[in-house]
Amino acid sequence: MPTQISDYENTALSLSLDENMQLFKNIFSKESVLRFKKIEVRESWRCDCAIFYLDGMVNVELLNESIVRPLLTVKQERTENRLAEYIVRQVLFASEAKVTSKVPDMIRAMLYGDTLLLIDGCAEAVTVNTKGWRTRGISEPDDEKVLQGPREGFDEAAMFNLAMIRRKLLTPDFCTEMMRIGRRSDTIVFICYLDSLVRKKTLDELKKRLYSLDTDGILDANYITERIRDHPFSLFKTTGSTERPDIVAARLLEGRIAVVVDGTPVVITLPYLFSENFQSDEDYYLSYFAASAGRVLRYLCFFLSVSIPAIFIAAATFHKELLPTSLALSVTQLRGGVPFPPFAECLLLILVFEILKETGVRMPQSLGHALSIVGGLVVGQAAVEARIISAPMLIVVALSGIAGLMVPRLKGAVFYLRLLFVVLSALFGLYGYIAGIALTLIHILDMRSFGTSCTVSLSKADFQSLKDTVWRAPWFTMRTRPLFNSNIIRSREKKPNEKNPY
Repeated sequence: MPTQISDYENTALSLSLDENMQLFKNIFSKESVLRFKKIEVRESWRCDCAIFYLDGMVNVELLNESIVRPLLTVKQERTENRLAEYIVRQVLFASEAKVTSKVPDMIRAMLYGDTLLLIDGCAEAVTVNTKGWRTRGISEPDDEKVLQGPREGFDEAAMFNLAMIRRKLLTPDFCTEMMRIGRRSDTIVFICYLDSLVRKKTLDELKKRLYSLDTDGILDANYITERIRDHPFSLFKTTGSTERPDIVAARLLEGRIAVVVDGTPVVITLPYLFSENFQSDEDYYLSYFAASAGRVLRYLCFFLSVSIPAIFIAAATFHKELLPTSLALSVTQLRGGVPFPPFAECLLLILVFEILKETGVRMPQSLGHALSIVGGLVVGQAAVEARIISAPMLIVVALSGIAGLMVPRLKGAVFYLRLLFVVLSALFGLYGYIAGIALTLIHILDMRSFGTSCTVSLSKADFQSLKDTVWRAPWFTMRTRPLFNSNIIRSREKKPNEKNPY
């Protein structure tokens, strides 16, 4: 028996209603929520019909009012030879109904909440939009909360997500292209962009990568992200993700592309610049002074998070002469009696901190505060007093961990870079740390996202290039598009003779 929708490409409906009903009963033979009803139309023209739908996916009230009632109460005489077209135009009350002769399209429509109408003596069927499945509703994303700005976030229904984006971009220039990915999940994916701003080369490359995907199912946006991203083994992202429609709208206005995946609230944006890792969702809703200060602080915290343990290990192991005398004596005194060398002690504390952080995220919120107090204060203080670890190392690792929380988009990269730099410093001292920093910078400068350099803003050392990188410039100074899209003119330029009436 066929297992995929594409296996029914060569299947066609017959003129017999009973045969067509049996076909769909066989297709959904193991589907316990399949519902069907035979309707006899006897008033002005004799015709038997049947409706098929999946319980829980449709709005039953809408189905009865837009399909069943019109068929049972039809009075007018039939005026067309094509019965399916006549029913769609003259009988049904549904706002969206479509005639199709392709069995795969009928199956897809039923699986997505539509009702299938089969007609006796007709080799075509009518799919009627009666979707009625529930959604989570609009709420602020937990991981992207802001103090100022919109409080709405995406949910798992792609159509609703598209509507939320379109509400913010009231222009016919907003384009969406639909495709289906996944042999068995047949997931709907939308490509969104502003036609006058998008780079056609980037758009074609995205379509090429999406069409090349061969997988059983797509259940989340990350299923696609890992397959289409550049540098798949890099610690840094080359595609963005967000659950906020205002962020997607802002990216589209810059000439980027958004990928909306049905069944997940996460929307993919591309190309992705490295500076986006340090941007906050509310940077553009606060004054540019406060936003710029926060952004500079995030850059500093990223550097401190990956560097403090490594520098401390190098100084305590190889370069004690670099420490002030009083600090060196204090560290040596406090480390007295600790059974582990600095390298092992640092690794142990980093792992414990990551365990506490992950446990706090996964546990119920009511227990998270108790865990942080017990794990961070009680256990830490007891370990220091028991001489299992030293107080300076605990301070260094804790400071590094807290600084890493300032850049949540880089939490994976921060963890691995911190371990890498600690290992290099334990083996080669500051020379190993500097070598690790140099290799990381070279890799970042070499990264590309769909043909665009992730550090393209550094290619020109002028104000307009750096206006939204390390700091956030005032709105009245942002007069050009990002460098990766600088060849695209503004979508609405003022004409030379156009006068401002105000």
